[in-house]
Amino acid sequence: MPHTETPGTEAAPAPRLRWWTELPLILLVYACYSAGRLLVRGDVSGAVDNGLAILRIEKALYLNAEHPLNRLFTHEAWIGIPADFWYASLHYLVTPAILIWLFRSRTVRYRAARTWLWTSTFVGLIGFTLLPTCPPRLLSASHGFVDTMAQYSSYGWWGAEASAPRGMGGMTNQYAAMPSLHVGWALWCGVMLWRYGGTRLAKTAAVAYPLITTIVVMGTANHYFLDAVAGAAVMGVGLLLAPLVMRAADRVRTRFVPRFTAGAPVTANSAAAATSTASSASASAATSAATSTASSAAGSSNVSAGCQTSAGERIPRQRDARFGAGAEPSASPQDAGDGAPAAAR
Repeated sequence: MPHTETPGTEAAPAPRLRWWTELPLILLVYACYSAGRLLVRGDVSGAVDNGLAILRIEKALYLNAEHPLNRLFTHEAWIGIPADFWYASLHYLVTPAILIWLFRSRTVRYRAARTWLWTSTFVGLIGFTLLPTCPPRLLSASHGFVDTMAQYSSYGWWGAEASAPRGMGGMTNQYAAMPSLHVGWALWCGVMLWRYGGTRLAKTAAVAYPLITTIVVMGTANHYFLDAVAGAAVMGVGLLLAPLVMRAADRVRTRFVPRFTAGAPVTANSAAAATSTASSASASAATSAATSTASSAAGSSNVSAGCQTSAGERIPRQRDARFGAGAEPSASPQDAGDGAPAAAR
């Protein structure tokens, strides 16, 4: 027996995502993230201490890959300049492009992917708040790092003080280095390309993009290796929290979006039930009409366009079965008597 829902208890359907609502929402989230980075600026001395502590830990663990990469990028302009363009540009181009691609061609997966990215970004903002960190390029020259963004700033659109456009360096938090969301977002892009790309080129890009980004952030002296590791860890935390965030959003939507009521548009189940009920009612009415017609015919002495019958007959010239064979009353007046009515014909 098919299950039918009780009218008024149907759950509200999931709303279809539209670009004109999704785009402002993304811009709002990014604006909150950027504003949060500015509001959580730590003191410079504490940020420098944290940066030096990270550098000491890396040297103790023999993980100090920043120095050789930074020297390579500084001495080889054909590597350093493209790396600076990579760092300053792709972070803001590839990630939106992947979001748009998912929205258009992988709509079913888009909401979960977008929620994962947002959740991880806000977790990273917590890291900026709790651990402001001076990047290698802002340490004193005695530590052996060169700011390639400043060295090659005449080749690009960024300023000497940050990867922001010229004149806007003061609008960024240059001590928001731990974790590296350049690496975190690149890892997210790589996962999306690997899972949903479907081609060999997409899978190659899925591996190459986060790997090259990790090398670039260290070679340009914008991040430590442990910043990159923390960026990947933040994405892992965001992946675990994303289902909880989605369920909370669903509960909020269910609470504030009114449920369907009995007066709402008819669902498939209710339409089928109404059709079945109407069919049953029609059949009952037809049966009742037939019974009524038969009863009227049985009680009436007029059948077949006014042909009369006597009391015991069903149709003309048919007597009741109580008369045996050959025992039917005679149809002649002599047998019936002079005053008897003639038999009906």
